[in-house]
Parts: sequence; structure tokens; C-alpha cells
Amino acid sequence: MSVDNCDGSLSVPLRNVLNSIQCIRDRVRDGESNESHGAFNLSNFWDTLNQAVKTVSQEATKLSLAFSKPPLPSQQDGEKLSESILKGVLTLSTVYYWLPKSQGVTLRRQVRDATVEVLEGVLQMLEAILSSPLQSLTQEQLTLTGGVWSACDRFSLMPKDNKAAAVVILSSQTGVVKDALEEIEQALSEVEDPFNDILDDDEDEGNPRSNQDTYWSEKDRRVIAPCQGLMKAAAACLRKLTAAVKANGDCGAPQNVAQLDDLADISKEISPGVDDLALCLYPPMDYSGVENNVSKLAALLMKVLEIIRSSHVCGESELTWVQFLDGAVNHNLLKAKGLMEQDS
Repeated sequence: MSVDNCDGSLSVPLRNVLNSIQCIRDRVRDGESNESHGAFNLSNFWDTLNQAVKTVSQEATKLSLAFSKPPLPSQQDGEKLSESILKGVLTLSTVYYWLPKSQGVTLRRQVRDATVEVLEGVLQMLEAILSSPLQSLTQEQLTLTGGVWSACDRFSLMPKDNKAAAVVILSSQTGVVKDALEEIEQALSEVEDPFNDILDDDEDEGNPRSNQDTYWSEKDRRVIAPCQGLMKAAAACLRKLTAAVKANGDCGAPQNVAQLDDLADISKEISPGVDDLALCLYPPMDYSGVENNVSKLAALLMKVLEIIRSSHVCGESELTWVQFLDGAVNHNLLKAKGLMEQDS
């Protein structure tokens, strides 16, 4: 028999808390912050938030342990445990709402996601307790309690201002683009059929596959070269931008905070653009699709470079690589288009 199926004296407060936390989670996920009037102390916010997270972790541990071994808590103790975890969750969500958008949308999104992750963890743990056999610590309950701890521990590693939050986004995007570039380079290095390890030849039966749709022609390879150049420019742009934000990023002025948000947001468009281009380079190549994706990625990179150029992170040294990459993007765009138009 599970807690949910017992006499109800214990399951009712747990079920009520679960429903309340579901509502709190939904509000945190979809709601807006309170706009701060006057000075906002970011350091105090983090101190208070970390204490709230610590409290949720402790209360989740108490609740899980209380339902892991005999005797079960009394009705009064069960209600107290339920009230304590709900109070902790309410405090955590309230403190999250203190963080205004003026501190940076990028930072706020990351704090929101981390807060939701904690609430999701608590909900899953409560579900496990309600469905577990009485007085039995199941592996699921143990795992989900550990999940709450992990979600809470994440806060100590989080970026503490919008500059650091932007660097997190830029670094992750750099890694994604680097992976896409390495995949296409690996495929190109395999001189023969890039799908050789996926599609089996029938050579043993004297019937070798001759479908040229799985091979690159010489023209294909010539077209791919400037496409790779464009993808390398995207990777270099993200890498250089990350370094520029680390070196010059500033959260002291509202316009600088907003610029960091703009840079983080548009950087998230680069990896899908690179992926789209990389995917259409595999045989059989559709030149109209390649041209479309080359043009879109080039336009996006030029837009990114213009935003960088007009932002506070772009000093004299950054302007040099911004101009160089702008020229590289335009060069590879024209070269790719020219090669595709030959013999078309």
C-alpha cells in the first residue's frame, strides 16, 4: 500500500502541497519579475536566494527521510513537514521574483530555469513518496531526492551577473558550432563514400552499389570549400565575441546590460544557421538549398558583426577582427554563389 492509498491523513497534506507547488512552478515559468524601484543590490539578492535554495534542499531531505523508514510520521508531523517544504518553495519563488529585468534578461532566464528545475525536482520527489510502498525508501525516491540536491547545488555555479550569463550562452553556442564544423570536415576527409559505414555495398554478390547520390562530385567539393569558410567565420565570430565580452563586458549601465542581452540572443541564432547549411552539404547536394542557406547564414553573420561593432564590447582591437570577418563572410558568400552558378 502506498502513502496515497493509506487512510488519507498523511496523503492529503502531501497531495495539497504537490498541487500548490505545481501552481508556483507554472507562475515562475511563465510570470514576470517585479520591477525594482530605486537601487537593486545584486549581492544581497544572491545571498538571500542561496539561503532559500539551501532551505528547500534541507526541507526536501527531511520530508524524504520521514517517509523512508518506520514509523511513519504522525498526522501532525506530516502536516508540519508539508508546511515547511511549501514555505521553503514559496520563499524561493518570492526571492526569484525580486530579480528585475533591468539586471539582464539573460541572467534572469538562467535564474528562472534553475528555480524551475528545483521545483520540478521537489514535485517529482513528492510524486515518488505518494506512490511508494509505505515505510520503504525506493530507489526512485532516493534518486529523485538526489535530483533535488543536484538542482539546488547548481545555484552555486551560476553566473552572478548579466555579463557572466552572456558568456555562458556564447560559450555553449561556440561549442555547438565547433561540433558541426568538425562533423563536415570529418566527412570530407573520407575521400570515398561519406555513408560507407551506414549503407552496405553488395560487392560480395558481384553487385557493387553505383548510386552517385551518396558521393560528392568535384564541383560539390569546390562549392563546399567556401561554405566551410563561412562556417569557420561563424565559429571565429563566436569565439572572438566570447573573449570580447569577458574582457570588455559591463553591467554598470542599463544600455550595456541590454547590449549583452542582444548579443546573447542573436548568438543563439548562429548554430541553427550553421546546422542548416551543414546538413544541405551532404550528398546529394541541392544547390538551390545550399545557396539559400549560405545567403541566410551570411546575412545573419553580417547582422551579428554590426551589433558587435555598435556595442560597448567592441574596442579598437575588436574592430580589427570584426572588419576582417565581415570581409571573410562576404568573400565566401560570393565565391560559393559563383561556383554554384557555373555550368548551371
